[in-house]
Amino acid sequence: MEPVIRKMTTQDLEWMAEAERRCFSEPWSLRLLGEMLDGQLDEAWILETETGEPAAYANFRFLSGEGELMRIAVLPEYRGRGYSRKLMERLEESARAAGAQELTLEVRESNEAALHLYKSCGFRVEAVRKDYYRNPKENALILWKRGFLGIPT
Repeated sequence: MEPVIRKMTTQDLEWMAEAERRCFSEPWSLRLLGEMLDGQLDEAWILETETGEPAAYANFRFLSGEGELMRIAVLPEYRGRGYSRKLMERLEESARAAGAQELTLEVRESNEAALHLYKSCGFRVEAVRKDYYRNPKENALILWKRGFLGIPT
């Protein structure tokens, strides 16, 4: 049996808040997660393992022909299994459905595993936000995948 990606529901919020605490030095609050789930522009997906355990999630936002990866996380014990790539594939599927012509995301400059994934998915570094992250202080790299639907931008 393969992992399953399904839409996040309000029943997933407590799990997602715990995953935020485990995966990020600046976790989103339960309130913010709930607002994201209720947002008109956002999609949120949970990846469940073959045994039905939630292991990863992602949040995408679509606006004005662009798709943005807002959040992606895999619990530490499930890393290295290709779950982030599966969620990135879900992003592209959603982007096609939304008619997004460009995709973007930001990532910590030191997050080599994420950078490798994003670059292998066709994203390119285009800008730096100096000292964007606070805990610890670090630059954010802004990556884009332009002309996603074959439409020049």
